[in-house]
Amino acid sequence: MLPSLALGAWSDEERVRSALNINVLFFVGAALAFVLHWGLRTTRWGLMLRLVGDHAETAQALGYRPLKVRILATAVGGGLAGIGGAYLSLYYPGSWNEGLSSGQGLMAVALVIFARWRPLACLWASLLFGAAGAIGPALQAVGISTGYYLFAAAPYALTLVVMYATCRRGRTLNGAPGELSLTR
Repeated sequence: MLPSLALGAWSDEERVRSALNINVLFFVGAALAFVLHWGLRTTRWGLMLRLVGDHAETAQALGYRPLKVRILATAVGGGLAGIGGAYLSLYYPGSWNEGLSSGQGLMAVALVIFARWRPLACLWASLLFGAAGAIGPALQAVGISTGYYLFAAAPYALTLVVMYATCRRGRTLNGAPGELSLTR
């Protein structure tokens, strides 16, 4: 299991120390969002990846192989998703259980659409969705158990509200890659 950083060691309150015990993978993910933001905007690799996503014919005319770039990018993204799934199954219950993710993959897709395919916006949106998911357990930890199931549904309700608010005609695909199958 990956170690956690005890950021609440300054507090005498056990609940504060427990809440501020943050896993190292969180910091790796946050750093990765900043690296991706920088890399997609300032490097040749990022320019090529964006070009293949927006105009495959242009990328091919410049000598790039769009299929190869897409397969590689999808493999890297799948690997990162696999790390997230492994973390989810090993950290929370300690073993794999049927239905463990409970639709969190769908929330991740909604998060990317909400963030308009931008890595830093995805980081902030994931913090928002994570906070919505933490409301129920946090309230239960301080002794408020009334309405627990309502608070457990908060991330799913937030997903619906965000998708309704951001997916208006003409705005849904703002920031989406031009080669996305919905745009052709």
